[in-house]
Amino acid sequence: MNNTLTKENLRKLKEELEFRMTTKKAEIAKEKLVAAAYGDRSENAEYKEACANYRENDNRIQYLMNMISTATIVDDDIDKSALGINSKAKIKFIDDDFEDVVTLVTTMDLDPENMRISIESDLGKALSGKKVGDIVEVNAPAGKYSVEILEIL
Repeated sequence: MNNTLTKENLRKLKEELEFRMTTKKAEIAKEKLVAAAYGDRSENAEYKEACANYRENDNRIQYLMNMISTATIVDDDIDKSALGINSKAKIKFIDDDFEDVVTLVTTMDLDPENMRISIESDLGKALSGKKVGDIVEVNAPAGKYSVEILEIL
């Protein structure tokens, strides 16, 4: 797994990891201790919930550590001549003759409803590094389609 992240994305991941490994872990340990005092653990809903919270937090810690250790950090300074991270472009879906504005972002910042497209998605990969006037073919799971870059905003 190789994740494309900005320096800001990496900072946020490290911040969350630190919180989960210290503050959150301590909160959950306290919950478990209080719940264990209620008696029989086999029928103790509070204890079972605290254990589930512990596992969930631990899973998230492992995920964050994996994301951080496999990250490829990209410069998020916008170069207006070609599309890259945080670039915004007006594109035309050639087959549909439909125009839209997309922003290429990291997976952490994606928001498809607002056309914030991951640079790791099929469309993002096809557009990355391209310039105004380029026509790219996108290999999507639903089939291939062509997109023209009309303007870099």
